[in-house]
Amino acid sequence: MTSQVLAKIADTIASAPTSRRSVLELILQDPQRVLDESFEQLAQRAGSSVPTIMRTCRDLGYPGLREFKLALAQEMAVSGSPLHRRVQLHDNTEEVISKVIKGAATAVSGVQAQLNIKAVETAANAIARASRIDCYSVGVTSSFMASDMQARLFRLGLVSNAYLDIHLQLVSAATISPQGVVFAISHVGGMPSLLEAVEVAQSQGATVIALTQQGTELAKRADIVLGIHVPDDPVMHVGTEAYLVHLTVIEILTVLVAQRLGDRAVKRLGGVRDVLSTRGVDMRHYPKLDWDTVAAVNESKIK
Repeated sequence: MTSQVLAKIADTIASAPTSRRSVLELILQDPQRVLDESFEQLAQRAGSSVPTIMRTCRDLGYPGLREFKLALAQEMAVSGSPLHRRVQLHDNTEEVISKVIKGAATAVSGVQAQLNIKAVETAANAIARASRIDCYSVGVTSSFMASDMQARLFRLGLVSNAYLDIHLQLVSAATISPQGVVFAISHVGGMPSLLEAVEVAQSQGATVIALTQQGTELAKRADIVLGIHVPDDPVMHVGTEAYLVHLTVIEILTVLVAQRLGDRAVKRLGGVRDVLSTRGVDMRHYPKLDWDTVAAVNESKIK
């Protein structure tokens, strides 16, 4: 099945200026490679320049480079198998490994082009000065993200919670103060229960930060939107690439929060590292355990 993007390129390539024709030819030859590489790399392969590629994208009806890549990625999503949007059923193991890894790498590298720097900075500022940060989510993937976000903020010394239960989200929202922040995570961004909790939190004066796709109901209700789009996965509605992208955004955000907390965060993280290096499951110094030791311990217990 030929995608709309590729069909448009095929229709316009003959009449395109010479400087842009080589770019279009490369896209038609290997559209997946175009998704996996930067526009600087594409320009180098085409013997062209990034401004020429930008003009080429606009000729095709896309405002810029990001919009073109997103459209191409969406169209490519239907060309794979029911197992993975990049993998064909007849692909061998080496091809599967390569395609899955390239897909993950492309999804993560696409975060930079999509993230609004102002929104990320505003979110980091709000979290760093918040009296409490409550993380809400719906679904398996987003619930893991909410728990991970809570753990990261807690290690930085901030008062944070993760509420995955609908009832507890409403309780949290009803008790949060105007100095509090709600961090809502949902790739789909349309679950009524989550939207209700967000509305209650806002009625309390809290700031709502949403990690979701642009244009979702959650995005429309949030005070700060970290908008990220990932093409649908053929197996899971929220697939592995969405998981990796959200995790990348959380990593960026927590690093920015740590920067704002400064020495306070550094000392806190150092203290946590020191404790875990000598105690608990993460300890580095522990007695050697072998079969002789186990037998001796068991024998002493019998006596």
